[in-house]
Amino acid sequence: MKLIDLSQPLSVLTPAWPTYEPLQVKFFKRLAPNGANGQLITTSNHVGTHLDGALHFCTHGRDIASIPLEDLYGEAAVIDLSDMAEDYGIYTSKDITDRVEVKKRDILIINTGYHKYAWDQPEADEVRYMCKHPGPTMEFADWCKKMEIKWIGVDCGSADHPMNTKIRDWMPRLAKECNEYFKKKYKKTMEEIFPSDHYQLMHIQLFPQDIIHAENLGGEIEKVLNKRTIAGCFPWRFMGGESAFCRIVAFEEDTD
Repeated sequence: MKLIDLSQPLSVLTPAWPTYEPLQVKFFKRLAPNGANGQLITTSNHVGTHLDGALHFCTHGRDIASIPLEDLYGEAAVIDLSDMAEDYGIYTSKDITDRVEVKKRDILIINTGYHKYAWDQPEADEVRYMCKHPGPTMEFADWCKKMEIKWIGVDCGSADHPMNTKIRDWMPRLAKECNEYFKKKYKKTMEEIFPSDHYQLMHIQLFPQDIIHAENLGGEIEKVLNKRTIAGCFPWRFMGGESAFCRIVAFEEDTD
């Protein structure tokens, strides 16, 4: 098998999701005098490639350690939406199924193309990556429930549309920009597309159903676009953890 890493590198330079604690690292000892290096880290769980557990938004939800390995590994559909992706755009379930067959209980990995704006890329643009990436509406969340998706992976800051999160309040200039885009593109206002009871729908609507997601994918994702594959998400076995850093890997048959 060939292992294809779909994870983003992690560093003190990796931006956390807006307002979250960033990664901080320091050595507490070096090789001299006892022959070992040791480090301490302080961080939130929402930096770089990470898995949001149900507990992140659902009080009775499973912690990271409670997720069965069978739910983290399996058949996956990897969909490339980069040809249609644009700032503040909306994608639908049809955009997914038009490109790749999706089966019940699949893992769903979505390439918006916005990983090219991640901190480690030549076109790095933190505001665009976190605050302008495409996202879905309630239609998509309802479809995910119907398909009993195991977990969703996205190559951007959130599985939710950024203007359906607190970013909408924190960045009023961008919210106004998005509202004008919605009116021109979809003939609806932001409030019509994302009413208050649809707030952060990819978290609030799906996590109680144990349909969770991983954010900030990247790495070699372009090697597995628009195809079915086997994929796994591997967080640490974190008891009481609402979310966790993880490594995401696609397993492809080696035909060389």
